[in-house]
Amino acid sequence: MKMTEQTFRIIKEQARRLATLPYGLYHKKFAGIDFDAMTSREAFEKLPFTDKNDLRDAYPLDIRAVPEREIVRIHSSSGTTGTPVIIPYTKKDVDDWAVMFARCYALAGITAEDRIQITPGYGLWTAGIGFQAGAERLGAMAIPMGPGNTDKQITFMQDIKTTVLCATSSYALLLAEEIAHRGCRSALALKKGVIGSERWGEKTRRRISSELGIELYDIYGLTEIYGPGLGISCAHNCGMHIFDDYVYIEVIDPISGKNLPDGEFGELVITTLQKEGAPLIRFRTHDLTRIIPGDCPCGCSYPRIDTIIGRSDDLFKVKGVNMYPAQVEEILKSVPGISSEYLIEIDHINGRDQMLISFECTVTENRYGDLEKSVMTRFKRAVNMTPDAKALPLGALPRSEKKTKRVLDRRF
Repeated sequence: MKMTEQTFRIIKEQARRLATLPYGLYHKKFAGIDFDAMTSREAFEKLPFTDKNDLRDAYPLDIRAVPEREIVRIHSSSGTTGTPVIIPYTKKDVDDWAVMFARCYALAGITAEDRIQITPGYGLWTAGIGFQAGAERLGAMAIPMGPGNTDKQITFMQDIKTTVLCATSSYALLLAEEIAHRGCRSALALKKGVIGSERWGEKTRRRISSELGIELYDIYGLTEIYGPGLGISCAHNCGMHIFDDYVYIEVIDPISGKNLPDGEFGELVITTLQKEGAPLIRFRTHDLTRIIPGDCPCGCSYPRIDTIIGRSDDLFKVKGVNMYPAQVEEILKSVPGISSEYLIEIDHINGRDQMLISFECTVTENRYGDLEKSVMTRFKRAVNMTPDAKALPLGALPRSEKKTKRVLDRRF
């Protein structure tokens, strides 16, 4: 993506200021860098990356770039391992986040007349409160349900006449299946769904959209950079528009760290342009995507990234073969009769790695054997490794109100 002169100046001055702070991760990371000599994008691309370990090392508040009295809120990432990552926000940060989120709703064709039911979690996690702030900024009715209590969720959808559902793809699917089971779709006023927080495939998308009869929009964001609301897909569903007046994006080779040209898949790297509480420069998100070249048919001028296909740290290795969950999903998608839900289980038994892929089917049980053989054959052809395969009926795999865990690796 082209870096404008204005963006370059903003980043350069931000980096210079962070380096002069008497504390914090950039005090050390940028030590010795001559910012006067940084005169081009190529020089910017030589700045060191920031990653989650840097943020953990800054625990609890050494990441802040303003006096503590200016911090009005903190959030923390949803990770369950290691030292927590705490992100401080100033009042401007909170307001800016709401502005971006309201833009997301507007790009999805959502207006002040809509009633937005918010099912992601509240608290230290950024999701629920971000969806709510954006709805209120837009002037829409926010219905802050939070996760779980599916019976009450459906009751409110019916009684309040919810028009927009905000959810993870896992919980949206759970709701869609329960609504289909109850046969109450005709009693709902749902028109659109804003889905985020986890990667989801085309089969899941089609199931949710079909069961609920709604348009679906991908929303993007991460706690370290405000939260969800950095960008969203439009009605043309050809990538997510990213608000480049708030963030600058790069895509790098996750192994070499070298920048890739627009159109090539790699790891997304984000630099904040306006954040006060915890500005980040060249933050490695580990999300795998590409910058989509050219203009969007919708006419929106914000640049686009493609649907997230996975994470660079989701890589797993079985019998010497490196794989991502997205690759497994692509293979399963190619087999007619296989539904959207699957689970990868990896064990080390009798000195050997073993991988079992369980998947739900839309066919009768007498065809399960054929599907299992087809999956094993296609895996051998695609990645030169043959897993065990197990076909299951719809609904056999566990559903989640948050994020679905696709890989269970019991070797370590």
